[in-house]
Amino acid sequence: MTDTARSPGIASAGPTPPQATFEARGAQHRRRRRIRRLAWGIPLWILALLFLLPFAWMISTSLKPDSEAFLIPMQWVPDQPRWENYREVLFGEASILPAFLNSVIVAVLRVLGELATATLAGYSFAKLRFPGRTKVFIAYLATSLIPAQLLLVPRFVYFQQLGLYDTLWALILPGMFTVLGTFLMRQYFISQPDEFAEAARLDGAGEFQIFFRIYLPNAIPMISALAILTFVWSWNDYETPLVFISDPARFTLPLGLTNFVDETGAMAPGLSMAAAVISIIPILLVFLIFQRRFIRAMTESALK
Repeated sequence: MTDTARSPGIASAGPTPPQATFEARGAQHRRRRRIRRLAWGIPLWILALLFLLPFAWMISTSLKPDSEAFLIPMQWVPDQPRWENYREVLFGEASILPAFLNSVIVAVLRVLGELATATLAGYSFAKLRFPGRTKVFIAYLATSLIPAQLLLVPRFVYFQQLGLYDTLWALILPGMFTVLGTFLMRQYFISQPDEFAEAARLDGAGEFQIFFRIYLPNAIPMISALAILTFVWSWNDYETPLVFISDPARFTLPLGLTNFVDETGAMAPGLSMAAAVISIIPILLVFLIFQRRFIRAMTESALK
């Protein structure tokens, strides 16, 4: 028998040289990809831990008496957690529950108002044709160049004349109309095809039907992102309530956090940190609920 006459079993044993080279290259590529992931992942984890350290200190301090708050070296886990701090913050003489409720009312109404005005204005600037549309939008956009602090005094006088000073409406109404919200929604609606509206108009649909039935449902991810941003801005706003609110019964949460002081008038660390821990819970809940839509909106905006 000649050398060319080989059995089928011997001929098929093991991969052919091209297959072996391809598999070796694939394994080498996967190994390099794992190394790159580790090279990026480890620094990012370290950076994330550094950002979380202040929150860990806040939680730890909220469970300590004031005398142990600033001890060096720091004890991260208290031997006897002081849960009384949370009880005092919630149900004590300086309870933050009224301020918490005021913040919820202001934030929810501001979010609803912002979404209503931003979506309608953004759609109008993006899809409706009217004289001077671009000039009006540029003029509206230019108002964002004015520092917000310059508007505090005119707004103070204006709200005082309208009888809105020292009411929650002085905090709610300005937050319902923002340049950023209108700009974000306009950019999103511009990216949507005009053929949808043209086909709907041929079928006899009105402008409001086109907006509510076609474009608005597609904008849910961007609306969710705008809702998160507006809620966070409203929840953390300290300057506006400080100027327009004087009655402690109408304080929002940022002002309510300043009520926790000791007998000398200095900040009470345990109570202040306990109140701060409670104050960030709504923000975490809102982000956890809407995080997928928020990430989707930011990704789509980056791609477009």
